[in-house]
Amino acid sequence: MTRSKADIIQELGPFPEVEAVHGVTHDGQNVWFASGDRLNAVDPGTEKIVRSIEMTAMAGTAFDGTHMFQIAEDRIQKIDPKTGSVLASIPAPQDGGSSGLAWADGALWVGQYRERKIHKIDPETGAILRTIESTRFVTGVTWVDGELWHGTWEGDESELRRIDPETGAVLTQLDMPSGMGISGLESDGGDRFFCGGGNSGTVRVVRRPQRASAA
Repeated sequence: MTRSKADIIQELGPFPEVEAVHGVTHDGQNVWFASGDRLNAVDPGTEKIVRSIEMTAMAGTAFDGTHMFQIAEDRIQKIDPKTGSVLASIPAPQDGGSSGLAWADGALWVGQYRERKIHKIDPETGAILRTIESTRFVTGVTWVDGELWHGTWEGDESELRRIDPETGAVLTQLDMPSGMGISGLESDGGDRFFCGGGNSGTVRVVRRPQRASAA
């Protein structure tokens, strides 16, 4: 395992009337974050909220290229981002504590906070297809270039972890400064991670480390 300090390159927010940031996703242009009763789109260039959709949004958020997915208590809602309409709803995993949410390979990946698990689920039915165990509380979840990353948050300690999607073994760990928690996580598909900052009301941008090329 390689371990280093997280390289925080930008901080978005805090934003007016936002008490906490929960789930985070990225639509290719804007960063979206859940703030309890709204889903908000932020332009990372101007650092301003450009749109908000009213809905229950206390946990993970994901984007499949067309639709948003938002954990709303015991359900995961499929949303048209253009209109804000809920198009479908499936049950969230029933072992409680759903936190992060990501889209990859035609499936949703759900972090279970206190259960220390990541579930791959069917986006049509909510059926659990497989489960990955973690050794830490799981917050945000994201995939990028075939890499599975998740956030952790226990007490004042929080980190980003790249894990083996088959075994759950930690391959890379980026430690956040003490007191800076990660409540949600998404990649921009390149060299940036967007990390929800919980009650700080911010989204912190962390540089994704480059992997060494194979010889």
